[in-house]
Amino acid sequence: MMAEKTTYPEFTKNYPLLVRNFMRRPLYMYPDDSAIVYRSDEGKYFRFTWREWHARTCQLAHALQALGVKTGDRIATMALNHHWHMEAIYATICTGAISHPINVRLSLDHMAYTITHSEDKIVFFDHDILPLIEALYDRIKDKIEAFVYMSDKPGLPKTRIAPLYSYEEIIKDQPQTYDWPDLDEDTHAVLYYTTGTTGLPKGALYTNRQIYLHSLHIAYLASSAPRRPSDPPRPNQAVTLMNIPLFHIHAWGSPFFSVFGCAKILMPGRFSAEGFCEMVQTEKANTTMLVPTMLAMILEYKDIHKWDLSSLINVNIGGGALPLGLKQKAEKLFPTMQVGSGYGMTETYDGVISARIKRHMADWPQEQIDQIMVKTGLAYAPAIDARVVDTDGIEVPKDDDTIGEIVLRGHWIMEQYFKDPARTAEAWRGGWFHTGDAAKVDAAGYITIVDRITDVIRCGSEMVPTVLLENLTCNAPFVLEAMFVGVPDEKWGEIPMALVKLMPGLTNTEEDVLNYLRTEGVERGKITKWMLPVYIAIVNDIPKTSVGKYNKREVRKQMDRFVGIAKRVRL
Repeated sequence: MMAEKTTYPEFTKNYPLLVRNFMRRPLYMYPDDSAIVYRSDEGKYFRFTWREWHARTCQLAHALQALGVKTGDRIATMALNHHWHMEAIYATICTGAISHPINVRLSLDHMAYTITHSEDKIVFFDHDILPLIEALYDRIKDKIEAFVYMSDKPGLPKTRIAPLYSYEEIIKDQPQTYDWPDLDEDTHAVLYYTTGTTGLPKGALYTNRQIYLHSLHIAYLASSAPRRPSDPPRPNQAVTLMNIPLFHIHAWGSPFFSVFGCAKILMPGRFSAEGFCEMVQTEKANTTMLVPTMLAMILEYKDIHKWDLSSLINVNIGGGALPLGLKQKAEKLFPTMQVGSGYGMTETYDGVISARIKRHMADWPQEQIDQIMVKTGLAYAPAIDARVVDTDGIEVPKDDDTIGEIVLRGHWIMEQYFKDPARTAEAWRGGWFHTGDAAKVDAAGYITIVDRITDVIRCGSEMVPTVLLENLTCNAPFVLEAMFVGVPDEKWGEIPMALVKLMPGLTNTEEDVLNYLRTEGVERGKITKWMLPVYIAIVNDIPKTSVGKYNKREVRKQMDRFVGIAKRVRL
C-alpha cells in the first residue's frame, strides 16, 4: 500500500502569511465582544461584535464573487471611516483582490487619474462621497464595471450613476460563512497612491506578507517598549479611535494590527474635535493616532474642558514632525496622555522610524524624555534598515548636525511603483529606497528630520531647514502652528518667511514671534542668526494637503499674496 504524500512543506515552513488569518484570532477568542463601533456625523452609533462583523464580511465576499471579482482585480473605496469600509477592505483582500482606498481630498483630476491608472473594477462609496462620484462619473464610467452604495438607509439615491448596487441589498441573502482561499503570501493586497504634490500620484503595491509582518512587529513593539515608573498601567485591551482616514495607507495599517490584537475599534466617520471628544468619553478610548494638525484642532476646541478624556493614554503622531511645544501643550491639558512621534510615507506602508526611549532613559527627567520623543526616532523594527547618507551614499557622522537623506530597505518598503519602472529605478538607486527627506543623526542613533530635500530654503550658500524652525516656533506658548517657506530673493536666492497661527484668543504680534526665535533659538545656540525669518505673517489658517500636512507647494503658488499680508521684520 502506497504511503500518503506528506504535506510538511506546505503547512509548516511554507504556510502562507495572509491577512485572512487576522480575522481568526478575535473570532476564536472573543467572538461576542464589541469589535467595531461607528459613530455617524449625526451622532448615531452602530455596534458589531467580532462574530457579526465577520459574518457581514463573509457575505460581502460572496457578493464580490457574484460581481465577477477575481484575484488581482483592483477594488476601490471612496468613503469615510466606518464598518462598511472595514468590511470592504477585508472581503477584497481575503478573496485575493486588491484594496485601493482613494484619497477623496485630492483634486478631481488626480482622483480620476488614480482610478483609471489602477484600472479599478468596482468602486464602493458612501452617501457623503456621492457628489464626488457624480462629478467624476463622465471620466470613469467607461472604466468601472459596478458602483456600490454604502448606507444604512434603504434604497438607492437618485443619480445617473450606473450600474449602481446597494451594499446592504447585495449582501443580505448571502451566506454568513466563506471558505477563504489559500493564497500565495506574495499575492498583492493593497494599492496606495501618493498625494501627487510634485506631479501625478504614484501607486505603491503591497503584499499579504508585507502587511502580516508589519502587524506582527507593531504588536511586539507595543508590548516590549520600556516603561517609566510614572507610566499609567497598560490596559488589557486597546480601545483604538481610528481618526486617520482609511484612504491614508489604510489609516497607517490600523485595520490589520488592530484586528490581529483584538482591539475595540472606534470609527468616527468624519474627523471633528467634538466627535473625537465624544467617542473618547463614551467608549473610553485609550489609544489613537493623529497628524499634528488634528492635535492642534483638538487643543483649540473651545469646549474641550467639558469632556472627560482621562482614558486616553497613548497618542501616536505621524504625517508630519511633532513640535515639542505642541506635545507639551497636549500633555499639560491631558496629564495621563503620552504623545510620541513617528515617520513613514506611502512608499513605506506605515511607520518605519519611531520616537521611543531606551531602557536606561526610563528614570530620566521629563524634560529630557520630551527631547527624545519629538525626534523622528530610531529604525522601527528589526525588519527595517534606515540610514542617513550623503550624496555619495556614505552615512553621515552621528554629530546631530550633518544633514543627509534618509534611505531605507526592509520587509514592508514598497517594491515598485505601480506601472512606473522609471520612477522605481530612480527611487531604488544603489539598492536603497531614497525617501527625499533630509535628516541628521545624533550620537545615540536617533534620527531627526529637518526637511524635505525640496523644501530646504537655500539662502546664499547656506541651507535653512524649515522643519527645525517650525518646531522651534511651535514651542512658543502663544503659537499653535507654524510653517516656513523660502521667498525668492535676487541677492540671496531665497529668504525665510514664517506663517504663524496663534493659540485661540491670543493677540501676539510678528515681533513677538521674532523675539522668541532670537531668545530661544539664536541665543541658546539652536539656530543661527541668518535662519531668522525675514517675513512673518499671522494667519487664521495655514494651507494643508489632503492628509493634513503643510501645503508648501500651495503657498509657493500664491507667494505674492502671502508676502503681501506678511510683515517684514528684519532687513
